[in-house]
Amino acid sequence: MRISTRGRYALRLMLDIARFGDPKSPVSLSVVADRTGISHGYLEQLAPALRSAGLVRSVAGRSGGYQLARPAAEITIRQIIEASIGPICVVDCVEAPDTCLRAEFCECRVVYSLINRRIAEVLDDFTLADLLDPSWTRCMGPDLGLQLATAVDRPPGD
Repeated sequence: MRISTRGRYALRLMLDIARFGDPKSPVSLSVVADRTGISHGYLEQLAPALRSAGLVRSVAGRSGGYQLARPAAEITIRQIIEASIGPICVVDCVEAPDTCLRAEFCECRVVYSLINRRIAEVLDDFTLADLLDPSWTRCMGPDLGLQLATAVDRPPGD
């Protein structure tokens, strides 16, 4: 499974709002665009989906922008990904068996369902708050933890 550009950019948008926003100062999409390198137009397409999912709220006015709708520790990576690209689904027949003539007797469908479930579980295990604090990666094992910590600690654009 690949997480699309839309899903990755939604996650970057949410991280920026979580990192720089607060109840008194919403984050404007123009500023997010400058910090992340994501076009303002693309962010304008993502924000309504995140708002509809109850992950962000918009603040109107001259100093308006976006704020998290609830604490970063309560927003899972799965919620962000699914708000931006739809349900986690590695194969259509898992969610919609009618799309495959073999769904009832397919030997592989159970494996596809298990893959779906495990991906969803991993994405549910991590929140925006986890991504804002890279220290959790150090407990992921020597190789994975080092790779993640290095990637997270590196300044943008490197």
